[in-house]
Amino acid sequence: MKPDEISDEEIVRGLREHPQIRQRVASLLSAVQDAHGDLKRADAAEQRLSEELRRLGQEAMQGWAERQVRLTEQELRRGGRVHREGKKNSCGTPPSATSA
Repeated sequence: MKPDEISDEEIVRGLREHPQIRQRVASLLSAVQDAHGDLKRADAAEQRLSEELRRLGQEAMQGWAERQVRLTEQELRRGGRVHREGKKNSCGTPPSATSA
């Protein structure tokens, strides 16, 4: 789904499902609206907004990672196979002895 195709209801539902993102968006809006009245200069506003966006990105990545873990756990519980990336960390099985 493209970001411009998401409805307001879906956005609100997503924010309810991810309260940490909701808090970051609220903080971002507070900074944009200068709710505390302390952002009189552009450089102060830029610094606050940059920090809020950085935090929002961190929260978004955390939410994404937690979702990936949940999905993987669900798949494993359903009996799905685990795909292991990379090379097997093993020297292999030693050859069996032959009888004389």
